Amino acid sequence: MFDFDTLSHAIARQTVLCVGDLMLDEFVYGDVSRISPEAPAPVIAVQRSEINIGGAGNVARNIAALGAKCIFVGLIGEDDAGRTLTDALAQESLIEAILIEDPERPTTRKVRFVSEHFSTHMLRADWELAAPASAAIEQKLIDTIVPLLARADIVLLSDYAKGVLTARVIRNVIDAAKKLGKRVIVDPKSANLAIYRGATLLTPNRKEFAEATRSRADSDASIATAAQEAMILADCEAMLVTQSEHGMTLVPRDGDAIHVPALPVKVRDVSGAGDTVAAMLAVALAAGADWETALRAATAAAAVAVSKKGTAVVTPAELRRKILPHAFLAAEEKIVSSDDLDAQLAEWRKQQLRIGFTNGCFDILHPGHVKVLTAARATCDRLIVGLNSDASVKRLKGQDRPVQNERARAEVLAALEAVDLVVIFEEDTPLKLITQITPATLVKGGDYTREQVVGHEIVTAHGGEVVLVDILQGFSTTSLVERARGGQS
Repeated sequence: MFDFDTLSHAIARQTVLCVGDLMLDEFVYGDVSRISPEAPAPVIAVQRSEINIGGAGNVARNIAALGAKCIFVGLIGEDDAGRTLTDALAQESLIEAILIEDPERPTTRKVRFVSEHFSTHMLRADWELAAPASAAIEQKLIDTIVPLLARADIVLLSDYAKGVLTARVIRNVIDAAKKLGKRVIVDPKSANLAIYRGATLLTPNRKEFAEATRSRADSDASIATAAQEAMILADCEAMLVTQSEHGMTLVPRDGDAIHVPALPVKVRDVSGAGDTVAAMLAVALAAGADWETALRAATAAAAVAVSKKGTAVVTPAELRRKILPHAFLAAEEKIVSSDDLDAQLAEWRKQQLRIGFTNGCFDILHPGHVKVLTAARATCDRLIVGLNSDASVKRLKGQDRPVQNERARAEVLAALEAVDLVVIFEEDTPLKLITQITPATLVKGGDYTREQVVGHEIVTAHGGEVVLVDILQGFSTTSLVERARGGQS
């Protein structure tokens, strides 16, 4: 559970030291309507082109786009592509770029030809030297990076196997970071995970993980088993395996594996999605987020990134809309009976969405209610609110309550962005409704203990979690009603 706005403000105070393989990404967009008479090859009629900072540079751009400061160290050649990247990075106000020139290699450059009409990549042309940096350049990198560690809150190594992150550079950076108590995240490329020994978190994709662990990695359970063995080899605290449309699985060395499904989204381009995930993890962990919070934020960031064309960055506003999305149903559609609830639950479970639940009378909505509802929404992908019926409120609160009838109370709740469904229940407690939903999270105000929360046994028996939210002092419906009635008399 996390408060998105609090996390965003904390991110803005962080500095990430990012080191890795810088690239110039070019996208050439056009239409294809004929085959060349010279050879059996499609002809693309170019309509526009874009130039982006790519590779580890895209990680740096995402760190800055999310609001954190980034110190970026990379390698370029003495060529036009290198000068283009230098100029482009100089325009990024939150990125301090320190680029080392290597006259013996070209700046890595990738040109993608994309069919505008079908949004498909037709061809990619690469200019690169995918070989380790020379001993002299390697030493320059080490001498540049190590003094910068003291200024960073966290370190991120983005390895594209283009020569910057040699075994010696990696070893020197991780060892120096650990001496200073700095956590290190690695987006690895090498199948030999031992070269990243001592890093805090490794973030391979499923293919990289399977090759490194020689496992099938075809289920959450097999990933968790293989990850435990790999973490001993790499001496890291956790491993995150990204699985594209199948979501992400994070395995901490001490604790249970956490799997978060991918958010439903229309995929337009997967270029750079891994960069976005690495950047989000770095800024979230630097800001004090726990593993699950960082993982959920990274999942949301990835969903935003793949919905864009080209090498994309994610802004806090876009991330907020994905984590706390605008209502996917109109307010009147959010109010359902318990009989109609099963169909919606089945659809959400099919999408592997995490369902949360909270309940109350919500007679006069006040800031304390809003805080609990917003916090409840942050624990899940979809939030269901159980609402006491008028008859139920009378039995609990007295014959002069509720002040507003159940339909009015339901409509106010349904208008909130944090609420996905409202279900009115007739019983004095929501136990029957909780049994029907079996939510992953059950949320109540902190004036309860876990044992006092109705339905806690059902939720925990199904592997769910009871979350208590600190209440906002000075707000209660009863006191508001009493003050209002006192003013009328």
